[in-house]
Amino acid sequence: MPWATLLTGCLVGTAFLAIQAHVARTSGWQLHQGNVRLALLPAVAALAFVPRAAFRPLSLTTPIPSWLAPAGHLVLAAPVLALTCWAQLRVMAYTLPQHALGPAPAVYPLIAQFTGWCAVMVAAAACVDRSRYADLGGAVAVPVSFGAIAVAWNVPATAGVLVDPPATANGVTIAWYAVASAALALTCVAMRDHWHRYSRPAPRGFALRRPQSAGR
Repeated sequence: MPWATLLTGCLVGTAFLAIQAHVARTSGWQLHQGNVRLALLPAVAALAFVPRAAFRPLSLTTPIPSWLAPAGHLVLAAPVLALTCWAQLRVMAYTLPQHALGPAPAVYPLIAQFTGWCAVMVAAAACVDRSRYADLGGAVAVPVSFGAIAVAWNVPATAGVLVDPPATANGVTIAWYAVASAALALTCVAMRDHWHRYSRPAPRGFALRRPQSAGR
């Protein structure tokens, strides 16, 4: 379990948001959910290194299912991520005025977006971990996942469903939880796959030759 990577990502984002909150408090302005989204990105990126199954060839020889170790890592990481999200929301609330004229923006769409980002990152890491690039799982999954999220965030066809506004808070919540469910299903399929894909095929006509003995 890469605790150091996960905790570093969570703490870096939270510290970054705390610095912004201090500046906002002294300057008379307040944080918004966009600041929290930006601060949550290091934690999401660190999650890409959690599903990596160390000593996978050795674990395949044991009677324990090979997916049990990465699944256990994700179960242990979930409370840490939930605590990070809660702490950053509290930091944002610290800068809100106590006697605001209107209600504060709903946070459940932000929680759904964070859940969807984490699920997409885990699915990408699990798929890469079953390929020939398994040793670079997190390094490949982070840019691929962030690129997919950025495209979905900026393309009008998907932004109308995944971004608030133009979508409603309830619509954004449902859409991101649907994305998280699909990513979770893909993760389950990838974790049960024992074979590394995209292996380089052997050249035609290649045959192993037995070395001749020294006496011949």
